[in-house]
Amino acid sequence: MSLEQELFQRSGSKCELCGATEDPQIYEVPESPTKGTESAILVCNTCKEQLEDPEKIEANHWRCLNDSMWSTVPAVQVVAWRMLNRLKNEGWPQDLLDMMYMEEDVKEWAKATEVADPAAKSIVHRDSNGVILEAGDSVVLIKDLKVKGSSMVAKQGTAVRRISLDHENAEYIEGRVDGQQIVIITQYVKKL
Repeated sequence: MSLEQELFQRSGSKCELCGATEDPQIYEVPESPTKGTESAILVCNTCKEQLEDPEKIEANHWRCLNDSMWSTVPAVQVVAWRMLNRLKNEGWPQDLLDMMYMEEDVKEWAKATEVADPAAKSIVHRDSNGVILEAGDSVVLIKDLKVKGSSMVAKQGTAVRRISLDHENAEYIEGRVDGQQIVIITQYVKKL
């Protein structure tokens, strides 16, 4: 049986990520430790285009990962984990990542692209103590902060949960304080 036939049989002739049935095709998962059906999945044109070109990613399309991340196929788990990490700043992908379970060897495979793509990690956000901040972390304000453009003052000791990172400036994060989304300078926060 050929690779294509095995993938079509495994997936039921549909995209293993979103379930679309039109024109599924083979996608070789990068940095795979093995070859054959273990290192490839069947995907639709939409998924393949967005996997290969980050500029074309439509976050709402990837809500399908809510189901496909539970696949028993390691290659599907790896692609789901990588895409959820790309979309972390949307908020909802962090919830899915928190729930997702992967065997250690599969998780190492999923993380392999981080090493292969150093540009993805070029901006590092650090709190006032130098601790690295990641999207979805919780922080506490260490100083009263006036919020520009409003009369609001974010008080010292306020916890800000589920922060998102500014991918262009390592000194800025965003979070919700008193129901309002604000930009916070990292030197005024401490990771919880």
